[in-house]
Amino acid sequence: GQLCTKSWEKKHINLVVIGHVDNGKSTLTGHLIYKCGGIDQRTLDEYEKRANEMGKGSFKYAWVLDQLKDERERGITINIALWKFETKKFTVTIIDAPGHRDFIKNMITGTSQADVAILVIASGQGEFEAGISKEGQTREHATLAHTLGIKTLILCVNKMDDPQVNYSESRYKEIKEEMQKNLKQIGYKKWDEFDFIPTSGWTGDNIMEKSPNMPWYNGPCLIDAIDGLKAPKRPTDKPLRLPIQDVYKINGVGTVPAGRVESGLLIPNMTVVFAPSTTTAEVKSVEMHHEELPQAGPGDNVGFNVRGIAAKDIKKGYVVGDVKNDPPAGCKSFTAQVIIMNHPKKIQPGYSPVIDCHTAHIACKFEAFLQKLNARTLKPEMENPTEASRGECIVVKMVPSKPLSCESFNDYAALGRFAVRDMKRTVAVGIIQEVEKEVVAKK
Repeated sequence: GQLCTKSWEKKHINLVVIGHVDNGKSTLTGHLIYKCGGIDQRTLDEYEKRANEMGKGSFKYAWVLDQLKDERERGITINIALWKFETKKFTVTIIDAPGHRDFIKNMITGTSQADVAILVIASGQGEFEAGISKEGQTREHATLAHTLGIKTLILCVNKMDDPQVNYSESRYKEIKEEMQKNLKQIGYKKWDEFDFIPTSGWTGDNIMEKSPNMPWYNGPCLIDAIDGLKAPKRPTDKPLRLPIQDVYKINGVGTVPAGRVESGLLIPNMTVVFAPSTTTAEVKSVEMHHEELPQAGPGDNVGFNVRGIAAKDIKKGYVVGDVKNDPPAGCKSFTAQVIIMNHPKKIQPGYSPVIDCHTAHIACKFEAFLQKLNARTLKPEMENPTEASRGECIVVKMVPSKPLSCESFNDYAALGRFAVRDMKRTVAVGIIQEVEKEVVAKK
């Protein structure tokens, strides 16, 4: 408990843990949460006892994480502190635990934008190679993180305790060189500055402190690498954008929409619009964790009470903005750069999948393919292509089937990226370049 007294004074950082299946993401994440997180000793002892009874003792850290995940998936809202841990400098929130079914969708529409990604790479013979193969997720996740504007990675060359690897410096170097080539190809500007840490999430090598098993390694351990990050800048000076996640009708209080502030400030007495509708209302109060706030800023998950609008007139996916400061609006169409990730067939103009953009979930028509771009350099390779397939990047004019409020990625990143969903999976990701907005008649 002593650790937490000052936590509100610390800077926050949002972390996402990515990498190929079975590369040890859960164990590594579990280890961090276990060692410096919000789980009290009693809960840990209980988890450990249950893990041992089930013969899962060897998976204790991953198992801790699985317990949390199960509870979350079953809709038991678990204490969000469990996904937080403290370092000397930061309060760190782990955004989405790895291994989640809709991990890629969550990474894109994410409850929040990650500032940094930890990319976990397995060092076992064949394991690393599988991750960076065409079908592998190591490369897919690293590409996705780059597309979504994550500029900093920490790379964990994990499972160094594997008997095949046996803490080998040459295997570590081989992976580091190969991975740096990949990162450079993907387009990371600082590919040669990222920390590559040889770790074992299982034994704890180089997680909390330097490992005696790898005297040849002279870089930081994982917790120190996190502490060495620069604190992210939050877009408080931009106009307000708050995508609605839920709306409640509370007796005696009235209409209470809830969501996460993505940019700007939400302040009591402000008049806000609920785009794409043109309905406006006055904010009476703003609350977070049952405490009233004088204002809410980027990253805050809040509920706010509004006067002059019924709960039925507000829908999930609407975007709240200040009527006086670049208010959001519906869009007629938008142009986006779309990367096809794993669609089994070729797609053609007229394709109408569902897209998840911030909290909105709406079918959109791929009206026209404007260009095909080189997937690596993003330079145009072909005008007006007639089809696109896996691994290709196209510029598309898109038309939503229902009213949607979205923004260009450059103006408001969180409202300018989307996942394309089809056949119950994410088949493509998109970055919005420009939006043709509905013209709102001035009242």
